[in-house]
Amino acid sequence: MSIIINLDVVLAKRKMRSKELSALIGITEQNLSVLKNSHAKAIKFSTLNEICMHLNCQPGDILEYRGSDDN
Repeated sequence: MSIIINLDVVLAKRKMRSKELSALIGITEQNLSVLKNSHAKAIKFSTLNEICMHLNCQPGDILEYRGSDDN
C-alpha cells in the first residue's frame, strides 16, 4: 500500500505509550495496534481527529503517501 502510518514515530516523539493513547481516544489497544502497524483498511475522521488532538500533531504527521514505481 502507498499510505504509510507513522503513528509509532509520533508516539515516540511525544513519549506516549499506545496503551495511554488508546485509553484517551476510546479505542482498544488491539485496534490501535492494527492502525499503527499499517494493517488498517480505513480510519474514521473522528479517530484521526482524536489522535491528532491528544498527540498535538497534524494528520500529515501520521499519514504519509509514498508513490509506487509500478504506476
